[in-house]
Amino acid sequence: MSLERTNPAELAPPSGFSHAVSVSATDGRLVFLAGQTALDGTGAVVGETLVEQFETALGNLLTALAATGGSPAHLARVTVYATDVADYRAHAAELGRVWKRLAGREYPAMALIGAVRLWDESALVELDGIAMVPRTPDELSKG
Repeated sequence: MSLERTNPAELAPPSGFSHAVSVSATDGRLVFLAGQTALDGTGAVVGETLVEQFETALGNLLTALAATGGSPAHLARVTVYATDVADYRAHAAELGRVWKRLAGREYPAMALIGAVRLWDESALVELDGIAMVPRTPDELSKG
């Protein structure tokens, strides 16, 4: 078993964590995706509304996944942490449209957890995830 840490240059530099950690398996890699908020590349939270921040946070999660060779279809689990569950529920239809536009129509197993606050005080939402990224034909041919 081997671990590979991935920190895409497009995301804010990690401090005390890795954006993604992959574990090699026979048929692919299990990828653990760190919690992503609406940070831009400089580390500043962007977006005033939950929907705006959700779009950026999901984009960041997908960027970390793509850097490991994965795609939204490989997501097995996503956990959403929201500082206002009622606001999340009120905007569920909009959030669903953002998800479909960025990640497609298939959903992983998901959970929503209410949080008093997130690491960045102005963050309204955070997403983390687990994906199973299959080995490519080239990787399979190498054994």
